[in-house]
Amino acid sequence: MLRKKADIASERLISLLRIADLKGTYIMPNISLATVHDKVKDAVWDKQQETDKAAMPVQLLKIVNGKPETPLPSHLQKEDLKHLQEGFDHTNKYFQGIVILYYPLTKLSDGRDFFKLVLQDMNNSCSRIDSVNILIYGKMAEDCARVVRHGDTFIAAGFKLAKSPTVGEDGRHGCHLEVCEEAGSAIYIYTKPRTTGASETASMSVAPKYAYTSLNHLKDGTIVNLYGVVKFFKPPYVSKGTDYCSVVTLVDPSNVKLTCTLFSGNLDSLPKIYKVGDIVRFHRIKIREYNGQMQGITSVGFASLTFDGTVGAPVVPRTSSKVYTFMDEEQKTVEELRVWAASNLSISGPAAKLSGVQPMLFFDLTCQLVGKAKVDGSSFLLKVWDGTKCPYPTWKVPVEARDLEGEKILLHQLRNLTVDVLVYDNHVQLAKSLKIGSFLRIYSIHTKQASAVDEDVSHIEFHLHGGTCYGRGIGVLPESNPDVKELKTFLESVELADSQNMESMSSVELDGTFNSVTDLESHLQRCQQLPVTVLTDHQDLNNTELKTILNSTAPQQYRIRAKLRTYKPQKLYQSIKLHCSKCKSLQEVPDGDGFDFILQGSAITAPNAELQNTSWYDSVMWTTQDEKQRKIVIHFVKHDEMLQQPEDTLLMIEGGTLKEVWKLTKIFKCVIPVRSTEDDLELLDLSAPFLLQGNIKYYGCKQCSTPKPIKSLSSIAAEQRPSWEPTEIAQVLGIELLQYVFIMKFTLIDGTGALNAYLFDYEKFFQIPASEILSNNFLQQKMQMTMNTLCPPGRKLDDLPWLECFIKSYNVRDGMKHQVYYQIFDTTVAEDVV
Repeated sequence: MLRKKADIASERLISLLRIADLKGTYIMPNISLATVHDKVKDAVWDKQQETDKAAMPVQLLKIVNGKPETPLPSHLQKEDLKHLQEGFDHTNKYFQGIVILYYPLTKLSDGRDFFKLVLQDMNNSCSRIDSVNILIYGKMAEDCARVVRHGDTFIAAGFKLAKSPTVGEDGRHGCHLEVCEEAGSAIYIYTKPRTTGASETASMSVAPKYAYTSLNHLKDGTIVNLYGVVKFFKPPYVSKGTDYCSVVTLVDPSNVKLTCTLFSGNLDSLPKIYKVGDIVRFHRIKIREYNGQMQGITSVGFASLTFDGTVGAPVVPRTSSKVYTFMDEEQKTVEELRVWAASNLSISGPAAKLSGVQPMLFFDLTCQLVGKAKVDGSSFLLKVWDGTKCPYPTWKVPVEARDLEGEKILLHQLRNLTVDVLVYDNHVQLAKSLKIGSFLRIYSIHTKQASAVDEDVSHIEFHLHGGTCYGRGIGVLPESNPDVKELKTFLESVELADSQNMESMSSVELDGTFNSVTDLESHLQRCQQLPVTVLTDHQDLNNTELKTILNSTAPQQYRIRAKLRTYKPQKLYQSIKLHCSKCKSLQEVPDGDGFDFILQGSAITAPNAELQNTSWYDSVMWTTQDEKQRKIVIHFVKHDEMLQQPEDTLLMIEGGTLKEVWKLTKIFKCVIPVRSTEDDLELLDLSAPFLLQGNIKYYGCKQCSTPKPIKSLSSIAAEQRPSWEPTEIAQVLGIELLQYVFIMKFTLIDGTGALNAYLFDYEKFFQIPASEILSNNFLQQKMQMTMNTLCPPGRKLDDLPWLECFIKSYNVRDGMKHQVYYQIFDTTVAEDVV
């Protein structure tokens, strides 16, 4: 029976090798079919038990008294890491290493299982490169994921070698091993007996003793163990590859600073840091020197423990590992670092309650998530509360009720206590995965005060900007966290809105969508009876009939109740204009063709090499390979003499095309097109945008701007927390920033008369920023839906909904001609309109 099995196996292997060779996947070795036949028979007739277990591609074996209980098949030959090269046959080769990292089991687009792990070659542990990636496909991937554990001895046999696409990122071997059952691969996993249960906190009764290096004794190229106090950190975020990344700056009593960049494919394996002042222990972190400063990066076998930095708090490690060592003398180290940090490090941080926030503040918020919703492709809404009430009116982000996740009744009860936090760009992926009810610490929230120039009342907006600068990010806190325990106790004591008020909730608020034509008709009837707009001020004013307003002198302010008969422009994108608050001018938003023409013209000017690589920016130049051989220069602005992450970086570009500029805006925070002069870089013609951020182009007023040299930006780069906000950039560059505004004409009627009122609004009326509407299809659709509700197409006048508005009259004189105009102000669309 087994001999027949060997014959079948050899024919199957030959067939697979032929197919693989035709596809160019393997290099077919120059061996006879008889030789292949013999090798397969050797594998089947090995000294393992003569059962079907011998044919299993993944075998879990034991080590007894320090030696493998079962030897490997005799035809297999060991291959060292340093000898792994492409172009050779590894059918009868095996590679052995220790499992130091493995990633979650995933599925590929073709439905196959995929499992990745990292092996360390113990024979080359002193080498600069001592680890390699192993990629496992199909049934073998599933089997391995079930049994493999950290520290196992892992053997991959009959593998294929291919170039590793991540060699520049992870510092491992330039090739990776590919293993799958179809190619005849085999895996052997030798496990040592586990002497420690999952609930224990130490790996062995006799633990190895580690030596720890103080930060002032670090040397380039070494791998060390160390303790440190967290002075700054960035919560884990998804890097450009598949790994998570976290940045931590440590200090210790030697008063030396060490910044560590940590990567891992497993989020849980990164340090669980919750605040500045936490104590960390790093094992096997690699030290390298960069620009005269030591930096730490993850190396093979990196591990960490984190401790609360509060003096007197229990010394309990935070870690996802079930097996680790922690000696009695290390507890003393943690306690000593706590005492030192309390007197030498400012660890209070900018934490705040919602009741204590102020405009233009950056702070950390510990809160509970009660609702979330997608806003558009680059932003996401989190509804949170901490039991206190913000002292300012807060911005309610416009989202459709059916898109809002969360318990509707609870959201209604907390409507006066929740705030809307809008998160952007790289934070969106994590925000989507958050569970309703979880406790969060949102780092570096920005409170922004917003109001239009014609409004007296402002509101507070909460933004978590894109990027990771200054530790921006979101952390999920466990319920065992002391801050969470305190917050839960407080939240339980808060009296929620009376549940009897639920009778006032509309069907739209409870159901989130219209389930039938009847639902829609009843919503429209409700709109006919109730105003679909909200007044934000001047509640003491009484309604005035339009007839009376038309017969009164200007200037005056009125409160009206009217219907919208028609509006212009009908094509809503045409309502977006650029406004200068200084000279009061209005202009159309330029199209992309004009910008492209200006860029082409600026590319003619050759870059000035003397303006490259200054104290506050680094420069890169290259020549295109086309006929024009255009020279392109990109200048990357630095902070603290170091380049930042792309999402936090402002860059300037010379010689770029429109397509190239837009590509850069998708990667970097800010892009400024410039050209060289004899003495400095300068902005292009102000007919072009002076700044691009995401999909938004920012323009300056030609009449009111007095452009300054680009080196003026260095003052922002030198700030402790440069935010690269467009208003601040415009100010230091001498640019009078043009604001995007909605300009519309509403024809209002109330049965006594009709008048034309102009809407001049930045974002308050529609609760949509005018600056984002042109580049965001979702917001355009939302605005159209709003207008269809305010002025339903095809309906009779009697069926139109009522609008409550404030309007003001003013005089305009043009030569001898005098005319009275009307403008809507302090009015916003009701949240439940759409």
